[in-house]
Amino acid sequence: MRVFAIERRPEAMTVLDRIRIGGPMAAADFEAHKGQSGWWEWSDTKRALEWLFWAGHITTATRRGGFERVYDLAERVIPADVLAQPTPFAGDAHRALIERAAAAHGIATSGELRDYFRLSPDEARPAIQALAEEGILIPVDVPGWRHAWLHHAASRPRKIEARALLAPFDPLIWERDRTERLFGFHYRIEIYVPADKRRFGYYVLPFLLDEQIVARVDLKADRRASRLIVQSIHFQPDAPDHAGVALEAELGDMAVWLGLDGWSNATG
Repeated sequence: MRVFAIERRPEAMTVLDRIRIGGPMAAADFEAHKGQSGWWEWSDTKRALEWLFWAGHITTATRRGGFERVYDLAERVIPADVLAQPTPFAGDAHRALIERAAAAHGIATSGELRDYFRLSPDEARPAIQALAEEGILIPVDVPGWRHAWLHHAASRPRKIEARALLAPFDPLIWERDRTERLFGFHYRIEIYVPADKRRFGYYVLPFLLDEQIVARVDLKADRRASRLIVQSIHFQPDAPDHAGVALEAELGDMAVWLGLDGWSNATG
């Protein structure tokens, strides 16, 4: 991607000029990107856009369909008073990012603090150490964890009563190892696993009920029939007795949210 910073910089600047003149654009709006498919099959246009994004020339103005970035000039998206702020030194920025990660987690491992903003070990290590010396991060023991840091302002969370089907990239389950430690729930997305080797299904959503992840559901939207198809359901061994009723209610809400008439099992 960084080849566009030097050897292919004129191409990147051409892409930037298109956005400067034409307004917000996604990769799919560029002719050179046409015909690309899949999440990871990036065209040269997409690589140029991502380098421009990484370099700060453009940023995300909005998203289409929840995933596709629509880019625009940074100065047309970020408020002027924010852009006018001085650029922090790298070490100060790393400490601020780690502290924000710690505040969001409450309790976390060093790896989880680092992963939250995708910092490298060399960037995160001195930031964590500095915050520990300042008393912002407090080392604590958590049964079953090798180590943990507590944010000094963390408070005991209130009891949660809710239900939700979680997307594979939901922040609650983004860091899979943490999900397993907190909920005893081993989760892997299987869309790239051969069909005959999948354990639970193609696009499985974990089901959160109150303070537990109690099931996983493989779903498919049949737009032609206007139905949400439940291809499989797997409950956790410790799922409460009312988990089935709660899941049925959530599936009804999901169907409505998707603009479908209802839901049904794949077997009818």
